[in-house]
Amino acid sequence: MSKLDLYKVFCTVAKRESFSKAAQDMYMTQPAVSQAIMQLERELDTRLFTRTSKGVFLTNEGQLLFEYANSAMNLIYVGEEKMLELKNLTTGELKIGVGDTISRYFLLPYLEEFHNRYPNIKFKIINGTTLEICALIKSGGVDIGICNFPLEDPALELRPCADIQDIFVYGEKFKRLLTGPVSLDTIAKLPLIFLESKSNSRKYVEDYILSKGIQISPDFELGSHHLLLEFAKINLGVACVTREFSQEYLDKGILQEVQLVEEIPKRSIGICFLKSVSLSPASTKFVEIIESKRL
Repeated sequence: MSKLDLYKVFCTVAKRESFSKAAQDMYMTQPAVSQAIMQLERELDTRLFTRTSKGVFLTNEGQLLFEYANSAMNLIYVGEEKMLELKNLTTGELKIGVGDTISRYFLLPYLEEFHNRYPNIKFKIINGTTLEICALIKSGGVDIGICNFPLEDPALELRPCADIQDIFVYGEKFKRLLTGPVSLDTIAKLPLIFLESKSNSRKYVEDYILSKGIQISPDFELGSHHLLLEFAKINLGVACVTREFSQEYLDKGILQEVQLVEEIPKRSIGICFLKSVSLSPASTKFVEIIESKRL
């Protein structure tokens, strides 16, 4: 028997004060139980039980060992129960790294559905840029990230979840200038409102425009998508935004979309997690919920 099995037998015999009763509890033969106790006594070079006609009783040394062994066995059983709870999603924590905009316009319905299914799982949401989230994933700070693609990192598993379209929007002041199809070269000459340079979304659009031989120099660089919309609303410039996250402003006519001669190619947002580490049961279920409703 392994050392752990020997201590299981030892604790059971100590509690039942009988080899035969311990054998019944553990679905073993009485000789096998006796052999286990004898093996443990030999290994410890200590007599653990006093054998009498009325049963077996712990020696002083056996009583001391039992106090530690029984506590250890109880902790193991508790650990096994906790593992079962995690597997069945009756307890645990799901740590997600996500940007403010994706959290607001994409993630919330999935959080709600997951919480309704597994109400005992706690959420920890950490906001950051795509690069910050990738660093958190690799350091163990979050279980999964919901990020802007494209993204290249050989350590990460990348699963696209929704296609999105980058567009330019404007307010009333720019209406006469932007009524028909407009080239990117024309856009570049206008006051521009972009996300800050470390944003993955900004880099994607800027790289595409640069591939056309056009350089941009934004007049405003902001930290949130919502501010882009608000700055465009008060006519401070033409803002580069994500169509799917700007629909309310467009539907209400607060802002207008620039009709480009050539649309910026679509990109996506998706789930990221470490390739080298298996997802927790909670993370696996959350990913399944998102992927089942792929846009």
